[in-house]
Amino acid sequence: MQFPRFNAVLAAALLACSAAAHAHNYHMGMADISFNPNTGNTEIVHTYTAHDVESLLMNLYQRQFDLGLEEDQAVFRRYLEKQFTLTASGKRLPIQWVGMTANADNVTVYQEIEKTALPAGAVLRNNVLTDFLPTQINTVNVDRQGASRAAQTLVFKLPQTEQVLP
Repeated sequence: MQFPRFNAVLAAALLACSAAAHAHNYHMGMADISFNPNTGNTEIVHTYTAHDVESLLMNLYQRQFDLGLEEDQAVFRRYLEKQFTLTASGKRLPIQWVGMTANADNVTVYQEIEKTALPAGAVLRNNVLTDFLPTQINTVNVDRQGASRAAQTLVFKLPQTEQVLP
């Protein structure tokens, strides 16, 4: 008589596993670009889903990565610097790496362009993770004045991975 109860528990467990497997169907990244009037720097903060970043790196290099280690962070840094670029008047702006944090849920990257405000007509190329996940959507909030009420939002997804900043 315990078989029906066992079957119910097994069915519930399978349902929970199935829901977890389908829970991550939406791939997104978020970046905030803002001018800091106190430092004169343009600051960039990216946030990506840790699972997506780890899957990308595993796919590229066929090994596990620990994004808490500097040498593994350097691998992601090289990738990000190829996929996320800003240009003005045909020249690439010097985006400097400030640092990175990673936890079980998110990878957050901090960058800046020292003593530079974004010039008019700057072009952003944001192809982060779209080369690996075709459904990846990257949202970028751009705040030129350092006041969030003036921010504008751009969305990058295949095939549109390059836009002129507002």
